[in-house]
Amino acid sequence: MSDNHMTKRVALVTGGSSGIGKATAEALAKDGYVVYAAARRVEQMDDLKALGCIPVKVDVTKDEDLIAVVEQISRDHGGVDILVNNAGLSLYGSVEEAPLDKARYQFDVNFFAQGRLTQLVLPHMREQRWGKIVNVSSGEGKVHAPLAAWYVASKFALEGFSDCLRAETAQFNIDVVIIEPGAIDTPITGGFIDPLLDYSGSGPYGQIAHKMADWFRNMSAQKGTASPASLMGETILEAIKAPRPKTRYAAGVGVRRAIFFRRWLSDRMFDRFMMRMLG
Repeated sequence: MSDNHMTKRVALVTGGSSGIGKATAEALAKDGYVVYAAARRVEQMDDLKALGCIPVKVDVTKDEDLIAVVEQISRDHGGVDILVNNAGLSLYGSVEEAPLDKARYQFDVNFFAQGRLTQLVLPHMREQRWGKIVNVSSGEGKVHAPLAAWYVASKFALEGFSDCLRAETAQFNIDVVIIEPGAIDTPITGGFIDPLLDYSGSGPYGQIAHKMADWFRNMSAQKGTASPASLMGETILEAIKAPRPKTRYAAGVGVRRAIFFRRWLSDRMFDRFMMRMLG
């Protein structure tokens, strides 16, 4: 595929109003791709519109919104060539105390929305025998942590889903790539501290909850403890442009170290390692 042809490819990026999604949409637009940036908060994407992106209002948990945006792209540009499944949220709190309806909603956003969008874009990719599906997981798609079970479970599920999808779609020249961010300076990073303490701060898991909250506050306050979202935008662009991309890209502060220790330590040794990190 020539570079000139590649610049005309059409990308759909979810969670485009902030953080990694916005950085990815910006990186793709600057590189010449046609970019649809999807999010609920369209008003926060005026800067992307100025770069040539096409903002679209989408709630990824609503099937009618997902169908509508894919149909719009098909009418206007022939179909989605590149899907960046980035929309996500984090729910922290003990398994015992975190509300189950919140856990279900997290799976709707972090997992089932990605799966549904994938179903909708695959026919076009398969017919043209070319496509890129980029699923933004997390370092916690490989590494567990206390009080993060519902979030970690959603990312573990996305990793397994992506591995199966990659094997299924390789015959159609469709690449499936997993992105595993480490500590990234995005709104999602600090947004879970208050819910964490609301759910588990005063109960039987309160000591761990407060240690975790303090750890994240201290990390956020120190320079160099989180990577800019632009790093992930550049990483995703690299994966999309690669003729034969890696199956996984881990980038951002701390993620490669954490994955390394998880790979080589036993389960209980890693449990102790995580608890020592929290102090």
